[in-house]
Amino acid sequence: MADIVLKVAGVNKRFGGLQALSDVAVEIERGQIYGLIGPNGAGKTTFFNVVTGLYAPDSGSFELDGKPYSPNEVHKVAAAGIARTFQNIRLFPDMTALENVMVGRHVRTKATALGAILRTRATLSEERAIRQRSLELLEYVGVAKYADYQARTLAYGDQRRLEIARALATDPKLLALDEPAAGMNATEKLALRALLVAISQDGITILLIEHDVKLVMGLCDRVTVLDYGKTIAVGTPADVQRSAAVIEAYLGKAHTNVATKEPA
Repeated sequence: MADIVLKVAGVNKRFGGLQALSDVAVEIERGQIYGLIGPNGAGKTTFFNVVTGLYAPDSGSFELDGKPYSPNEVHKVAAAGIARTFQNIRLFPDMTALENVMVGRHVRTKATALGAILRTRATLSEERAIRQRSLELLEYVGVAKYADYQARTLAYGDQRRLEIARALATDPKLLALDEPAAGMNATEKLALRALLVAISQDGITILLIEHDVKLVMGLCDRVTVLDYGKTIAVGTPADVQRSAAVIEAYLGKAHTNVATKEPA
């Protein structure tokens, strides 16, 4: 029996007269890199925002690691084990790279406000552990040499890596990445691909939104395709690439017959 990390079903979300998501369902097995793709406006980021607690769903069931969870409060979703990055980088620009990652560790801390004021032995010990773990994560994503640099001074690709390190600091069961390759050059994308493979091999399941279809098809174990808020295809990358509905969504109906012909 498959070991399912994230299982959502019947997800609906409406904004006024716009049905952004219609009965969307996803099952992601432990250790998978799972892709979510679709044309602009397909509902991908809306789905991410619902699953991670930024938007309250109109309906749907949500399970993480076999246990129901409520996607209505961001901090509780993070504590449950889902961490995410954003399409537009959301670092604390005037804090150092190290401080940014240490902030991400907050959901796993036990120190009380009183302990922080009194500087108890337990609090100080925990702070040292947070710092050490954050330094390890900076090394893991390849930006350790910038630990004491303000986040805003890092190159774009390094900021993307830093955001991933901060998400990993929460010890997630599921890492949800929204357009992590956006704005990267070819070399940076190759490095990102290697990092995501390493994260997956280290036991963290990944849900990935990405417009770079070539990257998705070469990286993901399974893919769901959305169009106008509806699921139009689910399967392996090879299955999805052969889908007439997917070809039509990306290329338009005029190209469908040509694109689906078997090679001579």
